[in-house]
Amino acid sequence: MIVVASRLEGPSATHTEVFGRPQHGGSRIEGINRVTGQAAEPAWPSAAPPSADDGLRWALSDVSELPRVRSEARRHVAAHAVRMDGDGADLRDQLVLALDEMASNALRHGGGRVRASIRLTPDSYLVEVSDGAASEPPRPAIGRDPSEGGLGLYLIAELATDHGWYVRGGAKHVWALLPRG
Repeated sequence: MIVVASRLEGPSATHTEVFGRPQHGGSRIEGINRVTGQAAEPAWPSAAPPSADDGLRWALSDVSELPRVRSEARRHVAAHAVRMDGDGADLRDQLVLALDEMASNALRHGGGRVRASIRLTPDSYLVEVSDGAASEPPRPAIGRDPSEGGLGLYLIAELATDHGWYVRGGAKHVWALLPRG
């Protein structure tokens, strides 16, 4: 569950709180993990992702395709689930959320040629989205009113165990590694 908080706790805090399991990068407070923005600096780290096995791939041209992508992703991660309890279901929902945020960012701001994938590592899912804006690194919003959006990259960085971006073949590739649920 994601809740928008009513006040900031300093200039680096975002308005988002993520309830549930402890996330990397955030601060744990009485069962609540506050997204601090520490996991997503003003620019994402430039790094190649870990190797991963094949999985699902999509070529996307419009945000209207995202409901289908979410549905296919849910079926795929359920078929490869390592946990069938509530925590596993939460992890799978977080993966679908991260994929949706990354793909919608690419479709809105990425200059076309959007490709998305979910691939498997032994203990994680690698979510990777590429687009045609190779000269534009992913930039989390800074100093923006949360009602205007722009907190998706912070959220993804908090959910992920690792994240980064790189350029190959004239395309920008943004990736996040999320625990398998």
